[in-house]
Amino acid sequence: VAKAEIHGIDKLTYAANPVTLAELRALPGFTFYQTDITDAAALRATIRKIQPDAIIHLAAETHVDRSIDQTAPFIATNLAGTHNLLEAALDHYRSLPPEARTRFRFLHISTDEVYGSLGATGAFHESSPFAPNSPYAASKAGAEHLVRAWQQTFDLPVIISNCSNNYGPYQFPEKL
Repeated sequence: VAKAEIHGIDKLTYAANPVTLAELRALPGFTFYQTDITDAAALRATIRKIQPDAIIHLAAETHVDRSIDQTAPFIATNLAGTHNLLEAALDHYRSLPPEARTRFRFLHISTDEVYGSLGATGAFHESSPFAPNSPYAASKAGAEHLVRAWQQTFDLPVIISNCSNNYGPYQFPEKL
């Protein structure tokens, strides 16, 4: 069984936890790169250096209240940053030999908030219509549309996940 290597890319904003990062850096097979996904050139250089077998796109501005107070960071990270990552992923994917292409995936972590609000009952599913109700949700919906477009237009193999909110011991406290 081959050992997995994990390469983390993060801008290290206010929500980053230095303790968690120190724990990760101590793990064998983990390498960290402080890179902002809104910096297209730096991101492409990092992806070229890493040469990943897959990309899991977790980067996002996520706090709804912050998206109402300041919309620009959400548009920059969630839309422009996703675009930059898709372009870097596509360049990398196209450079792979055929065998490696069959294994490569771009996993985009989105949110259930792209579908709007449920009310007291109901459930969302993948064919639910988009109805974002905040700048955050709208920026994530736009990012999903970009990811789907790269799949349809450029044949980039993608998976989109619409998770609901999760909270754990390493989450930034305002999310609670």
